[in-house]
Amino acid sequence: MNKINYIELGATLFISATHKDLEAVVCRNKYPQLKSVLIDTEDGINSESLDAAFKAIEKLLKIYEKKKLIVFIRPRNIVALEDFLELKNINKIDGFILPKFSLSNAQDYFSLLKDYDFLVMPSIEGEELFNQNSLYELRTLLLQNRENILLVRFGLEDMLRQLKMKRSCEESIFDFSATSYILGGFISTFKSAGFAISGGVYPCFKDDDGFIKDVKRDLKEGLFSKTIIHPRQIKLTNELYRVTKEELEDALEISQNSEAVFNQNDKMAEVVTMKPQAQEILLRAEVYGVV
Repeated sequence: MNKINYIELGATLFISATHKDLEAVVCRNKYPQLKSVLIDTEDGINSESLDAAFKAIEKLLKIYEKKKLIVFIRPRNIVALEDFLELKNINKIDGFILPKFSLSNAQDYFSLLKDYDFLVMPSIEGEELFNQNSLYELRTLLLQNRENILLVRFGLEDMLRQLKMKRSCEESIFDFSATSYILGGFISTFKSAGFAISGGVYPCFKDDDGFIKDVKRDLKEGLFSKTIIHPRQIKLTNELYRVTKEELEDALEISQNSEAVFNQNDKMAEVVTMKPQAQEILLRAEVYGVV
């Protein structure tokens, strides 16, 4: 299994398996600053294109040579995942996003993948989002398989669809009482168990200011990694994931301090409690740089 930290994902470009530039993007002839890519065979294509999508990925795997780009495939369902696992050279990719991950299919997903070393990102999109007890059950299942789980995802557009809601480009998902409540429970449930959680898709791909605001809010809420739908968002994400000089200095002080508690900028700093966040800052600085 490739040793990948979720911090390395950065902006994950969503690209349909039938997209004309699929090979150019995955083989890194386009967008060299891109850190990860999601090859989609689910919501991004219609059912009539499934066979073409499968053949496109099969063709890609014949010529693809592993580089720094992190590559994930999102199969349409468990049956499609089973077909992908049988492809020659499928071991060239890093892993799979598990769509519509739920209590009804979680065991089937993990049973199918148990003999492989792929990383996975379960995407919780259904009724479990609205049921805290169900989320705890899913967390228990994920903890039993945590070695292969890179991070946990939530279906933001699926959440809005089930609530019959729609947001404008100017609004954060955390601005609405219902979605803020749901996400608060989701974040606390999985992050408290040690899982990273990615930010939701920002649909307004021409609104750079709105995208910047959205990513900043993700970071404030403890979310990291952003699925993007337009290449213009690659550079924006990489820049937003840089850390400030002050953040780096504070993180270094916490990581290197031999005292259990000390004064940091006129504020109490406890090494044990603050070290995980400090380590994340240090890795962000290593991967994305310092402002």
